[in-house]
Parts: sequence; structure tokens; C-alpha cells
Amino acid sequence: MRRREFTAFVGGALAGWPLTARAQQPVHIPRIGVLIAFADGPARIRAFRQGLQERGWTDGSNIRLDYRFGVDSIDRLRAYAAELVSLSPGAILANGPLALVALGRETRTLAIVFVQVADPVATGFVASLAHPGGNITGFASYEYTVGAKWLELLKEIVPGITQVAVVRQQDNPTNEGAFRQIALVTASMSVQLTSAVVRDSADLKPAIEAFARKSNGGLIVIANPIANSNREVISALATQHRLPAIYQDRYFATSGGLTNILRA
Repeated sequence: MRRREFTAFVGGALAGWPLTARAQQPVHIPRIGVLIAFADGPARIRAFRQGLQERGWTDGSNIRLDYRFGVDSIDRLRAYAAELVSLSPGAILANGPLALVALGRETRTLAIVFVQVADPVATGFVASLAHPGGNITGFASYEYTVGAKWLELLKEIVPGITQVAVVRQQDNPTNEGAFRQIALVTASMSVQLTSAVVRDSADLKPAIEAFARKSNGGLIVIANPIANSNREVISALATQHRLPAIYQDRYFATSGGLTNILRA
């Protein structure tokens, strides 16, 4: 999802407010809730605010943004989702599938716009890309079938791999969808698959170290709040145990992930 696309979408909706109504009611300004389930939330907020400002919307002046960050805690996300819904904003931005799930539990009427969500049709968040239906719409980040491409790429770079662990978050619907696609092609590539499911940050090190005892192994790390906030830890463990790794997003590579391929 590009920042300009999303801010244009929200800015266009806000532009629908009649100018006369805004002049007659100076005290009331549009309100947008923002629920983020990613470690780099502040950077995302800065980009979002900048995009809005480029279109004439300034937080605290003619628009109000209410932020909540629920990184690494499903319970916290659910509590924050309830808080944002209780504020009755005009729309809510859901950053990530877990944020979207939490908000979907709280409201069927408030408009929810999602970003950083994979294959929303397959996951059941929307009816179709052309006609999402209900109160949810947004921007899909990728389709689950790319999971098979991750495995193909890892095998192409390091042909000798016979064991692959997929690091994914428990109860994360998009992680589960991508894992299923990876599992479909493992037999054809002569690879044995391990599901390294983590519930919180404390699970990461034991899961990776247990897998590292196997020979000819590699990692596929699917983006999620736990992996994102611990990407340096994952990269360090992969380097330590000489595990070549494929990551979903660029910021894993820039946080040291590239060395996991170069030193494997």
C-alpha cells in the first residue's frame, strides 16, 4: 500500500463534508481512529500525517487522529479496538490483520480501512476486491501464493536445503494462509517443513535454536508484530546458526537479514 493512495482515499472521504457545515460548526472536526499492530508504528504515523498535510488536513486543526499501538499483544489490541470504537470516529485505520480482527469484533457499522493485510478475500475480511461489502475496505499487501515463491527463492539460492522452518505468529490469519501455500509445494521441492509458531517474543529464541539442531536448514520469516519487533534478534540467531533466511519485507533485510544469505 502506498501512502499517497491511502491518504487520497481518506482525504477524499473527508472532502465530502460540506464547507458550510464546517463553517457553521467550528468546534466539531472529523475524527479518525488509528490502530497499529506493527513495531514501526511511529514511522507509519509520521508518513500518514505527512500525506494528510499534503492534502490540507492537519491533526489538531481541521482533523483529529486518535492513535493506539498494540504491538506484541493481542489482548492489548482488543482493548484498544474497543476504546477507538467507543470514540465513534468517522473512520478507523487498521494497520495489520490482527488490528483488523480486533476492530471487526467491535463494530459492524463504523467504516474500517485496512492496510498491510494479505489476501483479504481468502482470509474472509471482504467479499471481493471489487465489492468488499460490509463496513471494511482497504489495500491488500500480497496474495498467499507468494509464500510458495519464498520457498522457491530460498531453494534456488541455497540448493542444498532440505529442512525449512516457517516462523509465524499464533492466531495470525494471514500468517496461517501463507504457511498453507508454502506447505503445498514442499514435497515437490524435496523439503521437510517445520512450523515455528510463536505466541510472544520469548518463544522466538527457543523455536529457532531447536530448529537449528537440524542439518541443511533454512528459515522463512513471515511478517507479524512479534517478528517485526524482534527482527534484529531473528537475524542474529540466523547468522549465529548459519541459517539462510528469506524475509517478507525490506526492513528485515536492512536490519541485518541480508547477511543470513551471504554467510550461509
